[in-house]
Amino acid sequence: MRTEKSSRWAAMVLAAIVAIVTSAVVANATQTITTPNAAFISYNLNPGADTSPITPATNRSVLVMGCCTSSTSGVVGVGQVNLLHTPIVGMTWVAHGMDGFSEGIGISTMEAHITYIDNFHQVDIRVESADTILVHNGASTARAGNVTLIW
Repeated sequence: MRTEKSSRWAAMVLAAIVAIVTSAVVANATQTITTPNAAFISYNLNPGADTSPITPATNRSVLVMGCCTSSTSGVVGVGQVNLLHTPIVGMTWVAHGMDGFSEGIGISTMEAHITYIDNFHQVDIRVESADTILVHNGASTARAGNVTLIW
């Protein structure tokens, strides 16, 4: 009788230890997933026109994805940029778009080309100032599309 009580007591203690260890492991295994911030900008630009200045988040990596969706004229395309906006210093980026691979470091010059987002190399994302970018339509006809920033 005494052996049965000891066995039952030992099993309960062992179960409690297993529960505590399992809880500790699960508590340490949790992962925090942060939902990214995003901005979506649509454009419909007349020839030679620019969008309003777009200010990327500062001091963090920003993914800028742009596309031209003017399919009625056969002009489509896509480009993307990994960009770091450091206030006053300027923009640093690595881009891959319709013009291939490009990179720029600390270029704050107004109108510095970053990447094309159409297949005719007429619509591009460019530096507007040390703190902003924009989309420029260099085509002789209107172009439409959108730009998404994720940070």
